[in-house]
Amino acid sequence: MNHQDIKTLGELKATGYQSLSIKDELRNNLISKIKQQETVFTGVWGYEDSVIPELETAILSKHNINLLGLRGQAKTRLARLMVTLLDEYIPIVKGSEINDDPLRPLSRYAKELIAKYNDDTPISWVHREERFFEKLATPDVTVADLIGDVDPIKAMNLKLNYADDRVIHFGMIPRANRCIFVINEIPDLQARIQVSLFNILQEGDIQIRGFKLRLPLDIQFVFTANPEDYTNRGSIVTPLKDRIGSQILTHYPKSIEIAKKITAQEATYLKEQKNKIHVPELARDIIEQLVIEARKSEFVDLKSGVSARMSISIFENLLSTAERRLLLNEETSTSVRVLDFLGTIPAITGKIELVYEGEQEGADVVAQLLLNNAIKTIFNTLFPEIKKLKKEGEASAYDAISSWFSTKEAVELLDGMDDMYFKEQLDSIAPLNELIKKYQPEISEKDVPFMQEFILWSLSEYKILNKERFNTGFQFNDPLANYIKRI
Repeated sequence: MNHQDIKTLGELKATGYQSLSIKDELRNNLISKIKQQETVFTGVWGYEDSVIPELETAILSKHNINLLGLRGQAKTRLARLMVTLLDEYIPIVKGSEINDDPLRPLSRYAKELIAKYNDDTPISWVHREERFFEKLATPDVTVADLIGDVDPIKAMNLKLNYADDRVIHFGMIPRANRCIFVINEIPDLQARIQVSLFNILQEGDIQIRGFKLRLPLDIQFVFTANPEDYTNRGSIVTPLKDRIGSQILTHYPKSIEIAKKITAQEATYLKEQKNKIHVPELARDIIEQLVIEARKSEFVDLKSGVSARMSISIFENLLSTAERRLLLNEETSTSVRVLDFLGTIPAITGKIELVYEGEQEGADVVAQLLLNNAIKTIFNTLFPEIKKLKKEGEASAYDAISSWFSTKEAVELLDGMDDMYFKEQLDSIAPLNELIKKYQPEISEKDVPFMQEFILWSLSEYKILNKERFNTGFQFNDPLANYIKRI
């Protein structure tokens, strides 16, 4: 059936077209995709065995859905991807405000038009991309916004009495008839506004300024919300919650590998950056581990959550920090460094909500602490454990590095140091290369400088080395050096 050739109700009837509710439409198309083993919710990682099966079950059950989870857990993305389960085009009565089905008209306008023209009633076609409506719930949303109101201008222009239902101006929900309608952050909607949704969800009628219209609206509702114990701005009222068929809990990625996929997919990685800036896999691991550290930090409000957008922003800032250094040094290519992570601190402080103790420490200090913790955690997965208490005379994998620093001058790594000199400084520490060859022999040549610098940072966190920040970089030296100087 070529929809472009069908322009009247009679032509539509001749094709044998059968009307389907949107929930049946979603269900039938999902069944078809499952049978063909097609992926429905593409680009959503880590939900394959948890959220997506539950969401598909809810669609098969023809339920209205509430996606409950902390910020940055792809709730809205899941709702938007449901559009792919709609038919490509559906017919409507031409000019209808509420997408009237030509075979099952709801509005007075559509009924009168069909009564007048019968099979000659003009129809038009709506693409599935136009069948997605989204509203962010805010305290200033009114019943008129969602449901509708009496329009005095309309009454005056059409010379109608206020008792005539044609003076009604429909709100967003009636206009979303036969569509997916998403209300984000539903607890933020005032309780009296939530009450106005009761009849739409259950009985199928709407009430506007004394008009009680029996409009069995055909809508797939999807709500999103943060856990109610987090948001102090409101909650979902119990009767509304009772009318939502399925409540699905979302979650953060359960592994670094999944988190890296999400960041790689969502981050803005410009072509010129990709060609000129190398990002070691270890740097990507640190980004995701940093976010994991934030999600369990005593300084961060865990009820608020730490969005996946944080790792995306960190990655983008990391690239830009390296790019800025590349431009200043007039180099053609470079690789990101551990030092470059200092340029990501604004991306961290803007994405976390601190508890009182965190505010006392300061956002910058907490961000630096999260970075250091991430480096230590990953270091422990790559190299031998550094014991807090070591027996006298017991050998350590890091003795050679410690001895090297005890007999040499401090090593300085500057923020804006060019690649050649930066590599020379690191290569001068011979025991670093020996440690890498022994425990990470498969590392690529490109990634070696980052690994060398990473080891220095890690050993400084374990107090095997001393690390001091000055205006333009860091100095690594023997822990006893400053003590001897003071004596």
